[in-house]
Amino acid sequence: MELRVVFCCFLVPCFSLCFADNIEITIRGETSIAETDDNFICATLDWWPNEKCDYNDCSWIESGILNMDLKNKVLSNAIKAFNSLRIRVGGSLEDQVVYGVGNAAQEDCPEFTKTSGLFGFSNGCLPQKRWDELNHLFNETGAKMTFGLNALYGRKQSQEDKVLWVGKWNPQNARELMEYTISKGYMIDSYELGNELCGSGISARVESEQYGKDMIELKNLVKELYPDTSRRPKVLGPGGFYDEKWFNTFLQVSGPDVVDGLTHHIYNLGAGVDRNLINNIQDPYYLNQIAQTYADVSRSIKDFGPWAGAWVGESGGAYNSGGKNVSHTFVDGFWYLDQLGMTSTFNHKVFCRQTLVGGNYGLLSKETFIPNPDYYGALLWHRLMGKKVLSTKHEGSPYLRAYSHCSRNHPGVTLLLINMSNSTYFDVSVENDFNLYPEQVARSIQREEYHLTPKDGDILSDVVVLNGTPLKLTDSLGIPNLEPVLVDGSSSIRVVPDSFVFVVLKDFKAATCA
Repeated sequence: MELRVVFCCFLVPCFSLCFADNIEITIRGETSIAETDDNFICATLDWWPNEKCDYNDCSWIESGILNMDLKNKVLSNAIKAFNSLRIRVGGSLEDQVVYGVGNAAQEDCPEFTKTSGLFGFSNGCLPQKRWDELNHLFNETGAKMTFGLNALYGRKQSQEDKVLWVGKWNPQNARELMEYTISKGYMIDSYELGNELCGSGISARVESEQYGKDMIELKNLVKELYPDTSRRPKVLGPGGFYDEKWFNTFLQVSGPDVVDGLTHHIYNLGAGVDRNLINNIQDPYYLNQIAQTYADVSRSIKDFGPWAGAWVGESGGAYNSGGKNVSHTFVDGFWYLDQLGMTSTFNHKVFCRQTLVGGNYGLLSKETFIPNPDYYGALLWHRLMGKKVLSTKHEGSPYLRAYSHCSRNHPGVTLLLINMSNSTYFDVSVENDFNLYPEQVARSIQREEYHLTPKDGDILSDVVVLNGTPLKLTDSLGIPNLEPVLVDGSSSIRVVPDSFVFVVLKDFKAATCA
């Protein structure tokens, strides 16, 4: 079935020019163009200690894996609201972490300290007690854990190239962690090997041929320790920035059915201190540039690893902990929601947001754990957008983005509209194409609309408004109900400037969604 969505922009009083475009969107429902994982939405936790600072801004105080308050009620409720949220535990320091579990639990377990080492920190340790606490939180909240393993364990720096690390990965410490984890009955969804060691690397790198062999070693270890295939964690890698030659060789060396998820990282907005950050976030031409990387990753998988799924294993938009006054505010959603939509069209299975807590780009406030605006965008996506991705096209203004999926857990299609313009209003009419489908009868079934706007119209606000009501925690510190407005299906959809709208079209009978 084909659905045509007609947009009519009406001029309204405003200080800047209001564009008057009529835009027709076509949603094709006969077949899907891609498919995501059930847990497409993912958030990360990072290892950074309190001393991690960028641009004289220390944004990781009490928000790293080893020191954040895992018993905080708001944190627990925020994770539970997803039922269930995928969480990736990893980051730059993961290759410098030793696991103090099992036989190693009695040994010295040092904390990260500032040194001249990689990323300016010494090696650190994950205490057995902290591993228990992390797993307790994940079990209590129903979260799915992806855990990044220490891929530099056992290697040495090359004498000729200090960035290059040589030798085999030593899996012994990972084995100890897995054996202890299994003995406690903890469920791990997936293990990822290393962080940003591929290609030219970030502070450290490993050659692709060796990484491929190490991935085989990890796969065999997981098979040995998890003989029940129904409970066996997936194996992911390499967890870094895409380099075509490196990734292709890595897939060829590791071979069939070893890598379950090919993970790559995206920071396409530049540095967190970039003065153009807020402009880049709302510039569709700038945002479109990253599409080539998604296409290239998909092609590498098609040509060299069709058994693997593409994952964005880490993406915070702006690198070096995000933009201090930007990445936690409403405006960041123009980048984030657009990336979710774009990535899914390129058949990526998972998108992991850096971070759940920590830095300036957390879905939750690092001080209070109160949700930032992007948290609610992620939650609505998770609840409304299903796995099957539909072709959604228009030839109008690039400042209007539109993505559609089969709806999650109910009939029909969910349409996401992103209005990046600060001046243009759209009235959206949704009509079936009766010329192609004369047997269809027009109906006025109620649709659900979720309009997200910034408080007081300030795109740098950290408060998001849903259908006119600012979202805040309940008296019991729970996540508020996200209720739609019910609208006559024959009426138009008003999309105001600087806003996002999820629209649930229950009467759109897409064949692929049946």
